[in-house]
Amino acid sequence: MGCSLALLAESSGAHVDLVGDGSVVVHSAFDDSRKIEPGSLFVVRPSTRTDAASFISDAKSHGAIAVAVPQSSRVAREECIRLGLPYLALPDGGQSFNFATGRILKCLYPEVAKLKVIGVTGTNGKTSTAWFVSQLLRALGEPCVYLGTLGYSDGEIMEEASNTTPFPCDLWWMLRRAVNNGARYVVLEASSHALFQRRLSGVPFIAGVFTNLTQDHLDFHGTMQAYAESKKLLFTEHAAASVHGLVGIFNAGDATTDTWRPDLACPILRYGKGGDFEIAYDEVGLDRLRGKLPDGRNFSAPIGGAFGAENLTASLATVSSVFGGTLPAEVVGAVGGLKPVPGRFQPIPNDKGVAVIVDYAHTPDAIVKLLTSARDLAPRRIITVFGCGGDRDKTKRPLMASAASELSDLTVVTSDNPRTENPDSIIADVLEGIIEGAEVISEPDRPKAIHLAISWAMPGDLVVIAGKGHENYQIIGHEKHPMDDAELAAAALEARR
Repeated sequence: MGCSLALLAESSGAHVDLVGDGSVVVHSAFDDSRKIEPGSLFVVRPSTRTDAASFISDAKSHGAIAVAVPQSSRVAREECIRLGLPYLALPDGGQSFNFATGRILKCLYPEVAKLKVIGVTGTNGKTSTAWFVSQLLRALGEPCVYLGTLGYSDGEIMEEASNTTPFPCDLWWMLRRAVNNGARYVVLEASSHALFQRRLSGVPFIAGVFTNLTQDHLDFHGTMQAYAESKKLLFTEHAAASVHGLVGIFNAGDATTDTWRPDLACPILRYGKGGDFEIAYDEVGLDRLRGKLPDGRNFSAPIGGAFGAENLTASLATVSSVFGGTLPAEVVGAVGGLKPVPGRFQPIPNDKGVAVIVDYAHTPDAIVKLLTSARDLAPRRIITVFGCGGDRDKTKRPLMASAASELSDLTVVTSDNPRTENPDSIIADVLEGIIEGAEVISEPDRPKAIHLAISWAMPGDLVVIAGKGHENYQIIGHEKHPMDDAELAAAALEARR
């Protein structure tokens, strides 16, 4: 197996300069010199944080036999010549470079074409929907890999991933690994960053799921329109390139569906109330959903909250699409055996009479949905602990505060991942959005804030800890420090008398 450098250049779908011996046969590709194996192509991916060209020598020492560099990188070109390595000069700019890299990897790893890939995009609900779909497919006898915020999982193992949607070299290596390990499907979270940066170029999609569109990531995209246009690429650019014929599965409750419809390059299935695929829910509890499938079958699922119901509906609509518009007979049992997503409306069991939920909600809309679901459970009071991440969209901070303080009886504002920002400055931005008359307390130390909220709770109260969900760390500066909201909550409950 393997491809000649000349064939890879031809497959890139772009103008590529081939310098050196084009007959060299490459067997793998990596953009991290530490992962290089003999016979590899070292991809010098453009980066604002590191000079990847400085690692070309290290890549050669690990077995790299060719290099892909940005066309404008004179340093990288000269280093390849100095080391006697043939190279491909790919188009400049992250989007064009990633697009060409994806086409090269598609040629290098032809076995990936056997996979049926389902992409899930949207502001909220990506992780839950992708997690449920992957479990349902496995339960129905279809070997499937989940790839997203939680990492890489085939149902047996879970490995952490550095990005929600990896960059091309890591992504294609994971896809290759999946198919070589017997997977037929991959369900991946398609982030707006990845779609905009063309990290998913060449991926064999059969379906795309759109959950919703609300404010997030404006620090990267600049405007809501640009953010929306990035997500739409899954249903335009990728749909047009799909050899399988991508089907779009859209939330009927989000007006974006109708706005995008004239531009879509795929047929669509609308799920939810008033859509093509609708589920009637009889019970929406803290940790349980009961309802009726479109064909009349009753089911129950160990999932909680109204947005849990929305994500489950999206998942079942997707599985229905995969199976030609029907749900297999085994689906009721499969739904009953679903494992909840870590850190998504996650109850913390206790015998103190206090309900506690840990959730990943970190956008204004997610906070609204989370606390609305919490209010539907009819607690005595809702105490909400939340913060906002540093070095991210500042405009959503007061919006999140407004939603939290309006829907809570007591709001405890604390730190999330402050990164390189001063936690007190972040909290000051948040406090500007607290509604007049709302009861609010600020405590920058997150473990202390969680302890205080739970110690203040009375029997019948519900404490909601939002923002970090499954994350077992806090980012301060550029370093991750161990911290787990669920563990902190359990310890605080244990400390109650």
